[in-house]
Amino acid sequence: MNDTKPKHNPLLERGLMLPNANRMKLFSFPYILWMAGFIIIPLIMILFYGMTTSENRFTFANLAMIAEPINYKALALALLLSIISTVICLILAYPLSIILNNIKMKSNSLIIFIIILPMWMNFLLRTIAWQNILERTGILNTLLTFLHLPTLNIINTPAAIILGMVYNYLPFMILPIYNVLIKIDQDVVNAARDLGANSLQTFIKIIFPLSLPGVISGITMVFVPSLTTFAISSILGGSKIVLMGNVIEQQFTLGNWHTGSGLSLVLMIFVLLCMAILSKYDKEAEGSSIW
Repeated sequence: MNDTKPKHNPLLERGLMLPNANRMKLFSFPYILWMAGFIIIPLIMILFYGMTTSENRFTFANLAMIAEPINYKALALALLLSIISTVICLILAYPLSIILNNIKMKSNSLIIFIIILPMWMNFLLRTIAWQNILERTGILNTLLTFLHLPTLNIINTPAAIILGMVYNYLPFMILPIYNVLIKIDQDVVNAARDLGANSLQTFIKIIFPLSLPGVISGITMVFVPSLTTFAISSILGGSKIVLMGNVIEQQFTLGNWHTGSGLSLVLMIFVLLCMAILSKYDKEAEGSSIW
C-alpha cells in the first residue's frame, strides 16, 4: 500500500517557500500599487474636485458647467469628429486586415511592423510633422505649387483634426481586426462556399460576425482617445477649433481644478456609456449564431 501523505517541505515549514497562490498574490502586489497610484487615486481626486467647491462644499455646479454654450458645443464637436474618425479608420482598416490575412506570406510580419513603426515615435512629434506638412507654406502646398496645382488650406480646420486622429489611431483599429481574422478557421469559410455561399454571403454570414469582437475592440480603442484628445486639436486645429479636451485642459491650466474635474466627469460619463453600448453588442455577437 502506497503512502499518500504529502511530503514535508522544510523550506515551506520554515516560511522560506510560499505556496503557489501566495506567490501569485505577492507578484501581483507591484501592479496593485501601480493601479492605486496612477489610476484609483487620480480618479478619486477628480471625483472629489468635481463634486466640491473651492470651500470643499458638495455641489453639482461643476457638472452643470457642461450646459454653457461653449462647453456643450465643444462636446458635440468632439463627439462628431471622433465618430467620423472612427468610421474612417474602420473603413480603411477592415479591407487592409482582410488583405493581410489573405496574403498568407512571411511578409505579413514586415507589413505589420511597418504599420506599428510610427507608433514608436513620440505622439506629439508625429502630430507636429503633420502640421508642417499641412501648413499653407508647408510641404504639401509647396509640392502642389511646384506642380502648378491649386493649394489646399487644410490646417486649422476640422479636416486637419480628423486627418491627425486617423493617422495616429489607425493602427489601433488594424491590429485587433487582423488578430481576429487570422484566428478564423478556414475550414468554416470553405464549408460555407461548399454549401453554395458566394463571396458576399460568406463575408456577411461568416467572416464579419466572427470578426465582430475585433471590430468592437478597434472602435473602442479609436473612439475613446479621439473623444478625449486635446493635443491633436491644439496643434492641427489651432485656436479656431475647440474640443472638449481643450476646454478641460484650459481649465486646469488656469488653475480651475473644480471646473476642469467636473467637465472631466461629464466626459467620462460619455466614454463609459459608449463603452457599455459597445460591450453589449460585443456580448450579443459572441452569443449569437453565425447563421
